[in-house]
Amino acid sequence: MDADSARPHAGRMLDFYLGGTLHTAADRAAARRMLEVNPHLITSARVNRRFIDRSVRYLVGSRGITQFLDLGSGIPTRTPEYPNLHESAQAVDPACRVVYVDNDPAVRAYAAELLTSTPRGRAVYVEADVTDGAALYERPEITGVLDLTRPVALGMNALLHFFADDAQAHGLVEAFTGPLAAGSHLTLTHITRDWAPEVMDALVRLYREDVTDGGARSRAEIEALVGGLDVVSPGVVNPADWRPGPGDAPVPAEQVNLYALLARVT
Repeated sequence: MDADSARPHAGRMLDFYLGGTLHTAADRAAARRMLEVNPHLITSARVNRRFIDRSVRYLVGSRGITQFLDLGSGIPTRTPEYPNLHESAQAVDPACRVVYVDNDPAVRAYAAELLTSTPRGRAVYVEADVTDGAALYERPEITGVLDLTRPVALGMNALLHFFADDAQAHGLVEAFTGPLAAGSHLTLTHITRDWAPEVMDALVRLYREDVTDGGARSRAEIEALVGGLDVVSPGVVNPADWRPGPGDAPVPAEQVNLYALLARVT
């Protein structure tokens, strides 16, 4: 997709759901059409972002990981309630290094302004196509920030449901996790129709018509995508149920319609 403000854009629509300011009239109109089909989309987007925050803090604090590669990162938010990945990581260890990857001009337009790092760490944006797979690991913009001989946390959050072909989605997981050092981790969130099939089928159809291609997957299908990895407890779950903190209220799965997981590269 391009950055044409006359067309709805998935990243800016997400910014709208998160309460940000980087969306256009076209984005708002498309987002409101989606909300007519699924009124819980705002809840889902915010639960997803909270999962990213918790999983990143867990990876730094409990697993000692200080390097992150976020694929299909989308537009950085300006909302303090929903920190960007590097803000979550550097809040635990200011020396964390983060590379965001997307191939969208709309992301590039905001990245330089919004991705401000701590002095000890790094936060950079690389414009690249994730379908290039492991070839991205040869790019100097990435190797200059991340030491790939050490564990890396790879983010595929809200990414693979834009790849409806199962073989392609599985291939992307293999391509990006295969070269990583043992002890690296993958975080993944993905839409599902398991809890609200009619609503999610209608949402996917509308998304394909208005915005971009994609599809929902079942829990079994998502588990199959990460079959070669060691999924960390509590497993493949509603992201609201993934290691919730003391202030995190339960959110019914049929309002979230996502699965989340953390898996270890062995």
